Amino acid sequence: MSYVANKPIETWIGQETPEEVLEPDLTIIDPHHHLWDLRGATIEPHASFEQKVYLCEEIMRDLNDGGHNVVQTVFAQCGAFYRADGPEEMKCVGETEFVQGIVAMSRSGLYGETRLCTGIFGTADLRMGKDVEAVLRAHQHASENFRGIRSIFPSDLNNTFLEGYAVLSDLGLSYDNYSPDFERLPVLAKLAATQPDVPVIVNHLGGQIDPRSDDSSKVRWRECITAIADAPNAVMKVGGAQQRVGPWEPPFHMHARNTPIGSEALCELLFPYYEHAIGAFGPERCMFESNFPVDKECVSYRTLWNTFKRIAAKLGLSDSEKAMMFSGTAARVYKLPMI
Repeated sequence: MSYVANKPIETWIGQETPEEVLEPDLTIIDPHHHLWDLRGATIEPHASFEQKVYLCEEIMRDLNDGGHNVVQTVFAQCGAFYRADGPEEMKCVGETEFVQGIVAMSRSGLYGETRLCTGIFGTADLRMGKDVEAVLRAHQHASENFRGIRSIFPSDLNNTFLEGYAVLSDLGLSYDNYSPDFERLPVLAKLAATQPDVPVIVNHLGGQIDPRSDDSSKVRWRECITAIADAPNAVMKVGGAQQRVGPWEPPFHMHARNTPIGSEALCELLFPYYEHAIGAFGPERCMFESNFPVDKECVSYRTLWNTFKRIAAKLGLSDSEKAMMFSGTAARVYKLPMI
């Protein structure tokens, strides 16, 4: 099925000449993608996302046409399909209930071999303190694939929030976080230290990535990346550099180019960021991510994973290091099944 609302982005992506798939047999777990129906969205950032409908058929079309060996994926919190009724704090559980339906569709094999959403992270308001346990257990009840949450954190790391955060440890759950403001990363490192057994997963290279930034901004980004990398329970998702942040758009966004950028050009443009992040964390604490369909506004799925493979080659990663970055770290951190 093709949705009229998706036509602009699909037409733009269709302008590219598909690249040859690099290392087509390399096993990949995509640890960060969304699923949604935004046709009625009126609140930012969702209202401006170009891919309005992204469900089982849409993501599987990207994966199947992409040609890479993606064997599993992890669903990333995005506010999709919240419950319309019931207690306010429980409405977010609707997202996990929805994704579990996608899990069932994927396991049927009707859409392809990739197992979608073998890991799921949703959200919960940790500002509830210890009372957040009921919400987290409801997520776990909704899907055996539920692995953790993504949420914001207060700058003062107050005691009530920390009590809620401690429940993640009690239930064996992980904590994803993203803010375009990389200045928050040193505080995230302090949070990570409060519960050393909770995996802290830094999304999208730690903040807004702009290759046009001045040198002082790039230096400060590197300092903040180093700060969070010093937390031994923190891992980094290296990707998400193609996403729009509010009114800001990357120079290779679909609104700025007639055709999508190629993997060689994208690798050269962004390599310094990947080089520093991977160097700071090490391949054993990094995982490449698609952040689709958000990043689809800049690059196709096939080209994006070619870009990651070029980055790995340029870094001179060994086969074992590549295995960690393309699948192993994600499998370990999100406790994914071996299938």
